[in-house]
Amino acid sequence: MKQIEILEKELEPLRKALQEHELYSLLNELEDVRVFMKEHAFAVWDFMSLLKSLQAQLTCVSLPWKPVQNPVTARFINEIVHGEETDINELGEPKSHYEMYIEAMEEVGADTSQITKLISEITTIDSVSEVIETLQINEATKEFVKFSFDVISTQKPHIIASSFTFGREDVIPDMFLEIVNKAESLENKSYAKLTYYLHRHIELDGDEHGPLSLQMIEELCGEDSKKWEEVESYAKKSLEKRIDLWNGVVEEIKKSILV
Repeated sequence: MKQIEILEKELEPLRKALQEHELYSLLNELEDVRVFMKEHAFAVWDFMSLLKSLQAQLTCVSLPWKPVQNPVTARFINEIVHGEETDINELGEPKSHYEMYIEAMEEVGADTSQITKLISEITTIDSVSEVIETLQINEATKEFVKFSFDVISTQKPHIIASSFTFGREDVIPDMFLEIVNKAESLENKSYAKLTYYLHRHIELDGDEHGPLSLQMIEELCGEDSKKWEEVESYAKKSLEKRIDLWNGVVEEIKKSILV
């Protein structure tokens, strides 16, 4: 059995816990989606920071240009950056997936004030933790973002790639599409931006970015057993942080139901 297959087997219990999380049973109405998106926007944003950290380390983005050590891995990263940072939106305009997500939030009436505050006030990587503490978001969301930047601070590409690859969600897009379709039929209104974003998320992550990321892990670790151990450790931590994030969203949804 290949090392990547052994790793995926080790992660199965945490993935199962994520896939069977209570959150999914609470996402029934558009209001639940609004609450979810307010918190989840931070995961959409810091995903890009993990990605750009990998690009900075695995491709040449400085002058004078020099050939990279591993052009195969560099190509993986550049392809993912191309798809995530400069995709085409529903109008045929170049947009990052983060920008598409914010526009989808605005379309459905989700609160974008806190993620916008973060983006407007951060100035350096060191300022992220300071600004995040001032925001009115769930504590689990704050810890999720801080963990991502702790990962980035290791400056180890295989560790960053581990969090980038395994700390994601697979169930949400399909579930959201069902809710959006139901809302559109009840309200006789179109949520084109959110629908388009979700379809792109499914298409790229499932068909392209997911497999590319696994190949990247293999390229970065090779036969180095210590790297594989670190990848497994951070993959588990990343999935645990994602579960904690979902726990926090559950708290927020339950609060909104009581209001």
